Amino acid sequence: MSVQIRYAARSDVGAVRKQNQDAGYASGHLLVLADGMGGAAGGDVASSVTVGHLAELDEVHRADDLLPLLKAAVTDAHDHLVELAREDPKLAGLGTTCIAILRSSNKLAMVHIGDSRAYLLRGDHLIQVTKDHTLVQYLLDHGNITPEQAENHPRKNVIMRALGDTEGGVELDESMREAVIGDRWLLCSDGLFGVVSNDTIAHTLATIDDLEACADELIDLALAAGAPDNVTVVLADIVDDRDLTAATVTPQAPVIVGSAEENPRPSRGRGAAARAAALRAHEDTATAELPAFAPPQRKRRWPAILGAVLGIVLLVTGGLFAGWVWTKSQYYVYVANGNIGIYQGIPQALGPIELSRLKERTDVPIEDLNETARARLEQPVTRSSYEEATRFVTELKNEYSREREQRDREEVRRERQNRTEEMRKKAESTVDPSADPAKEPSDGATGRDDQ
Repeated sequence: MSVQIRYAARSDVGAVRKQNQDAGYASGHLLVLADGMGGAAGGDVASSVTVGHLAELDEVHRADDLLPLLKAAVTDAHDHLVELAREDPKLAGLGTTCIAILRSSNKLAMVHIGDSRAYLLRGDHLIQVTKDHTLVQYLLDHGNITPEQAENHPRKNVIMRALGDTEGGVELDESMREAVIGDRWLLCSDGLFGVVSNDTIAHTLATIDDLEACADELIDLALAAGAPDNVTVVLADIVDDRDLTAATVTPQAPVIVGSAEENPRPSRGRGAAARAAALRAHEDTATAELPAFAPPQRKRRWPAILGAVLGIVLLVTGGLFAGWVWTKSQYYVYVANGNIGIYQGIPQALGPIELSRLKERTDVPIEDLNETARARLEQPVTRSSYEEATRFVTELKNEYSREREQRDREEVRRERQNRTEEMRKKAESTVDPSADPAKEPSDGATGRDDQ
């Protein structure tokens, strides 16, 4: 089973700012959000350049290449911004946050830096996937402030990690995830979550099915709350491509919003990705010039028809074989007959054909795990190699062993207490209750007179 992404993006300058320094990009393979900073001269440049570099990745890739491609593009964007700041003193201090998700089939790779956020709505539950790289989050993580104090902290906008002309190198949060059908993703700048509560965001995502209408509503909610900053949202739904038909789905072009739309700044165009992007643009233009229906050709020879059929068969067979080979390089951890199991493949099926097999069933029962560990295994936990899957299982085993040892020690302690209590009671029950020897009569106190 394969998936597709339906998407929408919106951006607004807000009620206070005069310039939009946010940028967003959305397509069937790539989602990007960047929130620029550095004053009037630099913020829009930083976000637009970053989106320009990442947009070069908007094509089909192997799952194993997703994270390396994202890291390389983000690093190129960072180096480009540093170069711009060095060449133009007016751009000194420019920088940007960045969240990017790149898809290959049902695999999602994500990189994140800064305080923009990614949320995931699964069912009715909203999950904040990213962690803010801010001073306030650092203080919160180390117990220096409470969540209530964090809400109104005077330095809540101080960012500790960003791209551009800032101190330190590029330090990204990276992750690989499964694209689960029914999930709804939201990338947003702090212009949204800074003024709209998570509960309101969750309710909006869960109750408005149409993505464009949902994006519009989120922007309107931020504006109604005063919108002191630029507001940008990028939305994506994970859908089963078997449910999509030509009659029900209109092909979507990539959506570009914010500074990347108003003042597009392409990357420096280095490497194969840039050439591929240019080629796609040329192909799109050529395709647009074709008529909707080409007139049928009267003369067709059967060898040509046979060759076309054979070509299609070979193409489909080759694609299926390549996909099958790729699944054999994937692993996931899930329940196996009541115990923890490691599976080879992906947790999907192609009709009656399962795309995975049980490789190893461990001796750790699921019911003996703590509540947190059991919750983690309610869904398959995917890993890109057998070694990574084994490490994850080892972590669960170690946690299981520690808790079992703690239970055993507690049991031994209780047994000792019980034995001590039994010995004490037994000792008390065997004491002789006879009279005090000091009160027994002596020879001189018998009442007899020897004289």
